[in-house]
Amino acid sequence: MYVMLGANGRAGGETARALIEMEVPTRVVLRRPEQAGAWIDRGADVAIASIEDVQGIAAALSDASGAFLLSPAPVSGDPYRRADEIGSALARAVRQAGLPKVVALSSVGAQHTAGTGIIATLHSLERHLKGSAPAITFLRPGYFVETWGEVAQAAVTDGVLPSFLEPAQRIPMVSTVDVGRTAARLLLEDFRGERVVELAGPHAWSANDVAAAFSQVLDRTVDVAFVPIESRAMVLAREGVPAEVAEALLGMYEGLANGRVTFEAGAQRRLGSVPLLEAVERIVQSTRRGPA
Repeated sequence: MYVMLGANGRAGGETARALIEMEVPTRVVLRRPEQAGAWIDRGADVAIASIEDVQGIAAALSDASGAFLLSPAPVSGDPYRRADEIGSALARAVRQAGLPKVVALSSVGAQHTAGTGIIATLHSLERHLKGSAPAITFLRPGYFVETWGEVAQAAVTDGVLPSFLEPAQRIPMVSTVDVGRTAARLLLEDFRGERVVELAGPHAWSANDVAAAFSQVLDRTVDVAFVPIESRAMVLAREGVPAEVAEALLGMYEGLANGRVTFEAGAQRRLGSVPLLEAVERIVQSTRRGPA
C-alpha cells in the first residue's frame, strides 16, 4: 500500500492516478469525507486527516510501504512559518508510523535557504524530513506547465497570456503528468538512503513557447503580456492574494529571473516525456469545461 497526500491537487492527484493505473494498492489522504467518493470509485483506499494532525497522518501511514508527501501551497498567513509547522508535523508522523520510504515533493531551487521566495518553504520541508525514514527521495521538478492554467482564460478569450516570466527566458518546466509518473516510479524503486531527483520536461521552455502552444491549440494568435515588476503586487492583490503570500510568490519569480532557481550541481536529473503542446491542450480543455 502506498499513501498519497494532496490527491485533490495537481502533483498528488497525478501520482495517485499513476499508481492506480499500474494497479498498485493506493491510499489517498483527504481532509473531508465528502471528497472520498471519486477516489473510491477509482479503486483507492481513503483515509481522512488534516495535514497538521500528526496522529491522523501517522495512522494513515502505519501499514504503508511508502508515501508521497508534500506541503500544500500557502493561501494565507506567513508561508514560511506555515511550512515549518507542516514539515515538523509530517516528520513526526513519518517517524511515529515507522514509514520505510518517502518521496517528498520539492522544487528546483530548494537547495537554497533564501533568495527563492516561496520555494524556500520546500527547503524547510526537506530539512524536516531528512533522516525521518530509511529511504527518502526529494523530487524537485521545474515550473509546472499547468500553472499557466491560472491565466489560460485570458488566452482563450482575449488572445493574451499574462506572464511574470521574461517572455524569451527559457526555464525548466514540466507537466504535472510527468511529475506524477516520476513520483510513482520513485516510490516503487528499490532504494535506501537519501537522494535528490530533479525533473524537467523534454525541453526548457519560455513564456513565448507557451504562448505559441496556446496559439496552435486555439488556432488564433496568442501573445505574451509581460507584467513588469512594479505592477505585479497590484495584480496579485487584485486577484485576492494576501500580501505575505504575494511577497513569497514574487520572490520566486525574482529567483527565476536572476537564475538562482535552477538545478543543483551533482543532483540526479530525469526528464519527463509530455510535450508542451499536449499539456497546453489539456489546459485549454479544462478551461473550456470550467469549474467541476
